[in-house]
Amino acid sequence: QVQLVESGGGLVQAGGSLRLSCAASGRTFSMYCMAWFRQAPGKEREFVARISWSGGTLNYADFVKGRFTISRDNAKNTMYLQMNSLKPEDTAVYYCAAVQGRCYSGTYAATSFDSWGQGTQVAVSS
Repeated sequence: QVQLVESGGGLVQAGGSLRLSCAASGRTFSMYCMAWFRQAPGKEREFVARISWSGGTLNYADFVKGRFTISRDNAKNTMYLQMNSLKPEDTAVYYCAAVQGRCYSGTYAATSFDSWGQGTQVAVSS
């Protein structure tokens, strides 16, 4: 029962950068495995990146490796997604997700997370 609010989305040209933020409240922020997902119109929600409650384990989808960086600041109850070298294919609504406890191996599906933000729109023009 953690509340999540995303921000930082917008319109950017290809090759540009954006930094998304996810502010959490309601429970102890540090004891959650957290992740970013994205969803384009007419497509399924897909995994982008994941970070453990300690910040010591980072996981990325293949299509963002080398371009995106996930991080968290537990003192500020905030998770971030730094997105560089953006491509038109990155256009989607980006969602913050959380589940209490550890980030277990293989927990990359949206169904593994039970707390979600409202999403923030990212649009990349060619």
